[in-house]
Amino acid sequence: MPGILLKISGQPDPALTRRIVPKIMALTCTVLDKEPARTMVMVDYVPHDAWFIAGRSLTELGKNSFRLEVTIVDETCTKRQKADFHRAAFTALSDLIGNVHPHSNIHVHDCRASAYGYGGVTQEYRAHHAAIAAPGEAAA
Repeated sequence: MPGILLKISGQPDPALTRRIVPKIMALTCTVLDKEPARTMVMVDYVPHDAWFIAGRSLTELGKNSFRLEVTIVDETCTKRQKADFHRAAFTALSDLIGNVHPHSNIHVHDCRASAYGYGGVTQEYRAHHAAIAAPGEAAA
């Protein structure tokens, strides 16, 4: 049940968002072996003059950037899966956004199952009580 937060430099661009969300969801679910029905994505835009790399704004640098954060349950992905995801996501976002600074980055957060969940239920509890379902969700 990954939570995906993507920050993109620039002004809000609904057309870009609609192109990026399915691509990032597909990469996350395929490469990190996650379920699309349990994947959440939020996209936020940050003005170029409010994003700094090495003390210089993206406006000064004449570049775009992104920060992709994916939260997953610890020990549900291998180091290889995460490395493959980093490469694929960086390439995909670079292609979709264009002119990205090389310090655009990706962070896969490995959270303890007891600290991460949805619908008011932790992933650890779900693992130990597979019949428990969040409100409005079928039992696992």
